[in-house]
Amino acid sequence: MKPILGPHALYYPFHLCHPKTVHRLLARFATIHFRDFMEIQLTPMAGVTAFHDRMGADFPDLVANGRLVQGYDVSGPLTNDLIVGIDRDLSDSTWRRLFHQALCHDRRFQRGLFDLAHGMQIGKTTVPGAAALLNLTEPAVQQHPFCVEDIKALSSTSLTVEQGYRFEYGLALLKTSAALVYTDRLAHRYHLQIATDSPTHFALFEHSTRRDDRKWANHLLVRQGY
Repeated sequence: MKPILGPHALYYPFHLCHPKTVHRLLARFATIHFRDFMEIQLTPMAGVTAFHDRMGADFPDLVANGRLVQGYDVSGPLTNDLIVGIDRDLSDSTWRRLFHQALCHDRRFQRGLFDLAHGMQIGKTTVPGAAALLNLTEPAVQQHPFCVEDIKALSSTSLTVEQGYRFEYGLALLKTSAALVYTDRLAHRYHLQIATDSPTHFALFEHSTRRDDRKWANHLLVRQGY
């Protein structure tokens, strides 16, 4: 006799996940929901863009039978309520400490934020990935105050190397928090549970929801061997 599948879940924080995670999620939940790629427009001239791929491209049968649901839009300029949520995370010393520890020690988390295999453009200077990461993980960076407006301002100016590092770190903070704030909003709007295979994002989300007295059915699938 087949086990009865649980409720519906939104995968976070990314728009794609490993195929093995998809199958593990499908064994637990009736449907799995995926957002589209998060294109953040910081200013009319600056933002985060990427290829518009979708999870369903690899699993068309799951889309057809309704078990994989996609197309949740998380792109465009940040709305005022999103900015409030992001700034709350960025001003939270515990959230910042969890983020910085993960940036120092969690390689998968690093790869999700930076392309370290090639040289990084820091201001107008190209810096080897390893050297850039060394600067971005300096302990002093964790203490630097950030808010969305500061990061927007940096995105629209010609930067020195020092300012370039500040912008890259601030943008990494913003992208991480925005993905989690969108997760909270989507789960609430569509009455979904949430699930991830990233321990760092799970810990960050758990901290934020405890801080804000918001309760979610939040599931962590620990990846082993893949």
